[in-house]
Amino acid sequence: MKIYRKYFIAFGVIILLLVGYFIANNILFNGVRSRVVNENGFQANYFVKDVTKNKASVVLIGGGQWGDYWAKEFANKEMVGLSLPYTRKEGLPKLPEEINLEYFENAIKWLGNQKEVDSNKIVIMGASRNAELALIIASTFPEIVSGVVAYAPSSVSWSNTVLPYNSNELKPSWKYKGIDIPYIPMNKISGNNSDKIKMIEYWKKGLTKTDLVNKALIKVEKINGPILLFSGNDDAVWPSSIMADMIEERLKENNFEHSFQNIKYENAGHLISSNPEENSNFRTGTINIDGKNYEYEYGGTNEGDYKAKQDAKIKLIEFFEKM
Repeated sequence: MKIYRKYFIAFGVIILLLVGYFIANNILFNGVRSRVVNENGFQANYFVKDVTKNKASVVLIGGGQWGDYWAKEFANKEMVGLSLPYTRKEGLPKLPEEINLEYFENAIKWLGNQKEVDSNKIVIMGASRNAELALIIASTFPEIVSGVVAYAPSSVSWSNTVLPYNSNELKPSWKYKGIDIPYIPMNKISGNNSDKIKMIEYWKKGLTKTDLVNKALIKVEKINGPILLFSGNDDAVWPSSIMADMIEERLKENNFEHSFQNIKYENAGHLISSNPEENSNFRTGTINIDGKNYEYEYGGTNEGDYKAKQDAKIKLIEFFEKM
């Protein structure tokens, strides 16, 4: 009898633990679940609430911690988030060069078929070079993309050689159906005798190549939905505010029929797309050029970046509420 009592007690403890777990899980669980997607030729993390049905969705180009953060944030707002990496994972290209846009096309079409998603409200979002890519994707696939959010955007497509760790052979960064997306061909950035480098001068020089710039301009007027741009006027990495103005000018010239916002922040730099809740004091980054590390400025100030990120998040949610 004592033996049975031990079993009953142990069983009772297990039941209590399980009940406690499910109660705690229901209390703490915010409703957002994520799952890994590895099908249809792409890899991603999919964030959604169980109760979500036929809602707007956001594809976070580049994935990683940045993509997962924003995907979860959107899922918390009763939307759907797809954090979509395209390099540096097993089964994906090692380098961001000659990236086939079919990869993103497959992901967007898959997303549009999910029951939680309104296929007429799929927005692409990216930051820095992923903002460049986001704008290119949206302009290439207007029939399946309904808008773009771009932090620190580019108005043009750049060659693979703008990144010092890419191959030395000049190549397009992006391709579709075997055809190069027109780009500005750039020599790789050069080092110097100091331990610091000014990144923005490199990109500004590229924008002086007028004929090549005209060929490489992203056809943003083809985007079939609203466009929201965020940039810092003190971006020291690349001239995102200048390029945002170039995008605005092209849209006006082509009588763009959808809503467009070009929001620029004073005292803000290149990092305005990072976690809005973090007031980071990192003001510099490191880049390796020909085996030597150089320090470069992000631009902006701690306070300027933080205020910009907070305000941008508010405007971002407003952007989706209007869709």
